[in-house]
Amino acid sequence: MRIAVCLKRVPDTTTKILIGADGKSIDESGVKFVPNPYDEYALEEALKLKEAAGSGETVVYCLGGDAAQETIRTALAMGFDRGVLLQAAPTADGFEVAKALAADLKDGGFDLILFGKLAVDDYNHQVGVMVAELLERPCITAVSHLVVAGTAVTAEREIEGGIETVTASLPAVLSCEKGLNTPRLPSLKGIMAAKKKPLELKPVSLGAGSVTVLGLALPPERKPGQIVGEGPDAVPALVRLLREDAGVI
Repeated sequence: MRIAVCLKRVPDTTTKILIGADGKSIDESGVKFVPNPYDEYALEEALKLKEAAGSGETVVYCLGGDAAQETIRTALAMGFDRGVLLQAAPTADGFEVAKALAADLKDGGFDLILFGKLAVDDYNHQVGVMVAELLERPCITAVSHLVVAGTAVTAEREIEGGIETVTASLPAVLSCEKGLNTPRLPSLKGIMAAKKKPLELKPVSLGAGSVTVLGLALPPERKPGQIVGEGPDAVPALVRLLREDAGVI
């Protein structure tokens, strides 16, 4: 079984984000970048499927600048066989990213192409689905449980009020949800081995796209809380504030 996982380099969710001088991007100085957390479930699932099959190949793809090589090395340290960096400046247009990925993936002979459910920096939830459409492959999103048997996959998706079970034939594209597995941590042996594993650099050209970032702004600071009183005597004042100031009742 040949499996590809598409990985994105994102700011650590604990990092304090500052807006850059251009007002359209973040100030990356001092920002720690990590593999997208949802993509880590895809990485782990690919490794599990290969281990269960007893043979095959796992390849990690990433689109970005040279700094993304570090992100790919993390996947190689987890146990991936090789990596591919599509060298291009990151873009907000998910369709342009999907086109670049699909163009390189289409002739790879992959049985499965895995994504994280979404990227935590933009929450677009779109690139995996677009790649599936461009490659004309079945797609199952937000997979929380997966079984591969022969040339078929059976996946479970958590939906409101229950669990949805979906089947598809290989080759297929899946996006992975939190809870699908517990991603492993790279071992010291894996980190050392990752330095010798192949990492191919492929310059790509992205189109102009149709999405433009006009500006970034931090959310407004929350107003301080207000104590209106204590006990039952405070209820009328609380109701009045909820109705007249907050407008929630």
